[in-house]
Amino acid sequence: MDYTSLWQQFSNRRIGVILLLGFSSGLPLALTGKTLQGWMTVENVDLTTIGIFTLVSFPYTWKFLWAPILDRYVPPLLGRRRGWMLLTQLGLIAAFCAMGLSSPAKATVMMAVLAVAVVTLSATQDIAIDAYRTDILHASERGIGAALFVGAYRLAMLTSGALVFVIAPVIGWGNSYLLMAVLMSIGVIGALFGPEAENGEHKPRSLADAVMHPFIDFMSRPKALWFLVLIVLYKVGDAFAGTLSTTFLIRVLELDVQFIGIVDKGMGLAVSILGGIYGGMLMFRLGLYRSLMLFGVLQAVTNIGYWVLAISDQSLSLTALVIALENIAGGMGTAAFVALLMSLCNIRYSATQFALLSALAALGRVYLGPMAGYLLDREILGWPGFFILTTIAALPGLLLLWLMKPRIEALDRDTNGARV
Repeated sequence: MDYTSLWQQFSNRRIGVILLLGFSSGLPLALTGKTLQGWMTVENVDLTTIGIFTLVSFPYTWKFLWAPILDRYVPPLLGRRRGWMLLTQLGLIAAFCAMGLSSPAKATVMMAVLAVAVVTLSATQDIAIDAYRTDILHASERGIGAALFVGAYRLAMLTSGALVFVIAPVIGWGNSYLLMAVLMSIGVIGALFGPEAENGEHKPRSLADAVMHPFIDFMSRPKALWFLVLIVLYKVGDAFAGTLSTTFLIRVLELDVQFIGIVDKGMGLAVSILGGIYGGMLMFRLGLYRSLMLFGVLQAVTNIGYWVLAISDQSLSLTALVIALENIAGGMGTAAFVALLMSLCNIRYSATQFALLSALAALGRVYLGPMAGYLLDREILGWPGFFILTTIAALPGLLLLWLMKPRIEALDRDTNGARV
């Protein structure tokens, strides 16, 4: 491994801005996901309602519908990518404040509306950030850039997850959300001081061009449909296992909320950051296909650890080990997966194409939650059987990955990927 070249990739300005924007991108997710789930659980909201609340994430799966607007139109400040980032970040700050002044038990409908607003703004921010990252990173920087972006993203989740779980019993859940609004200013700094893309804006000539041509361009490639299926399936097992993991730790293992904040949200996300960075470094040597396969297998295998917890006597050390291994594998898999998505995007339509691909990837996280809640709440499937099912769910994606090996290796050989 060429460590000098690796260090040069770590230390340039583009990577520094990607770290700030990764934090900004990752901060909202937990606040409408597991952190909100924890708040609702503590306030004794019923399990069916908690499961239904996972549906607030649906804008993540449909963000490609308005992504062409971000490709075509340029805000009055900071240009096409950075201008949209700034607008959505300011909106998120306001929405976090509104959530902090509400309550999931006393104003459930209002909290649902606010959560949908946060997810919509977050999804729009992600469109702009993903396109910007795809535009400014050189081909040789994709692996490391993806890994560090994922690391910063998970650091933000560590903040909006672990930090909130630890401080909420002290300062209150609402005040914790207000603190998260302050921390969104990190993304604002990234938007204000990020460099412009070296190859220019490459703006579509019309909205019709921005809507139609990204799909025409992508579907004209060999095995395009199979790439879409692979993107849906690759993270399904990992996402399925994580849908109700916080509720499992609280209600089944009967763990203290602060312990969960420190071990699951804190240590778990911390090791996932290390896993993502190490995965990016391994990608420098293994290449895209072998990284995806190795990390995907690890994601599937580590789900079995939760099955062990479900059938064993309570052990804090075993719980910590399972959480650590699952998060390391998840961090590595996500780094490789983001690099795959970047390699499939044409720079002219990077907002729309990346939005479509990442929305497909979110299908499992969004729509498996209600299914998991229903199966467990009606005792159709116990917790041990549920975690075995999540491991099995990972196998179709790995099989398709193996069948797609020649096409993925071709992306690795083409230094420009699909960005032509």
